[in-house]
Amino acid sequence: MRTLRNVLAEAPLAWLLFAVPVAGWAHHSRPDSPLLVFVLACVAIIPLAGLLGLATEKLAARVGEGIGGFLNATLGNAAELIIALVALRAGMLDMVKASLTGSIIGNLLLVLGAAFLAGGLRHKIQTFATVGVRLQVGMMALAALAILVPSIFVATGVGELVDRSVAFSVVVSVVLLAVYVLSLVFTLGTHAHLFRGPEPAADGGGEGEHGTPWTLSLAIGVMAVVTLLIVWMSEILVGTVEHASTALGLSSLFVGVVVVAVVGNAAEHSTAVLFAIRNRMEVALSIAIGSSTQIALFVAPLLVLLSLVMAPAPMSLAFSGVEVFLVLAATFVASILIVDGKSTWFTGVQLIAMYLVMAITVFAIPA
Repeated sequence: MRTLRNVLAEAPLAWLLFAVPVAGWAHHSRPDSPLLVFVLACVAIIPLAGLLGLATEKLAARVGEGIGGFLNATLGNAAELIIALVALRAGMLDMVKASLTGSIIGNLLLVLGAAFLAGGLRHKIQTFATVGVRLQVGMMALAALAILVPSIFVATGVGELVDRSVAFSVVVSVVLLAVYVLSLVFTLGTHAHLFRGPEPAADGGGEGEHGTPWTLSLAIGVMAVVTLLIVWMSEILVGTVEHASTALGLSSLFVGVVVVAVVGNAAEHSTAVLFAIRNRMEVALSIAIGSSTQIALFVAPLLVLLSLVMAPAPMSLAFSGVEVFLVLAATFVASILIVDGKSTWFTGVQLIAMYLVMAITVFAIPA
């Protein structure tokens, strides 16, 4: 019982876990209320994603910096990946692409903006090393161009180009995954010293940046249980998303880009804000921008390859014109505002405003 209290004490959104059993009950007892079930599943995934991120952080602190960095890099978007895999298996390719787009722009604009705003209200001007930021933004630009080319192929409507878009996407996905792996080697191995921020000041509590240490078995156990619960809730969410969209009068694009993406990004949102308040800007930016990079260079290409064996139809990197524009615009705006290595609370306001403009634009698209 004490161990459970310690786990929940470090997860600020743990009180929302009540939604997990309630969503399960509603799914089986209220099949005629898909909107209620969808909302409960969304609420349930938020604390589960937070617990999974916390367990990953604890495991990373336990196994050492190198392996720990790899775990954080590969498992940081586990909730989004699980939701996308469930939707992929159900053949909802448009939903998958919309959620990927929403995760990218949500991390680049909303999460990063909230971190700048919260940190700037406590610290007048915050600074951060631009080496890591330039690397992440450069990789995002690469990923944006990678989805732009097949999207143009499909938009032209030329049959031969459309047919080749899947094959093109498979080859490009392999290239993007290779770049992602090499980026891990660069940031965690050969040039790790360039990405370490200043050490946090000692607080005398003996717990350090990672809080109360967990045992290895506890961290792995929490990760295993929470992952299974996220899979369960994702099955429920994906199964009700179309009915919920119809009931709310929302387009599937809006639900994927905004609703599902915000739910999956809840863990990164809260964690990045907390680190920004502590003036640990390198960590906050690594969470926000790094998560977008992981989605673009790891999750999206992986889904393209997995779709060949687990989806009713193969998925390509050809996104809709609106989705391509959102990714390109978010990458451009974020790079402009962080290029000087300084941020204030108004920088956060600008990023959040840009996100709201994009959300309103997607909302205005007919269902």
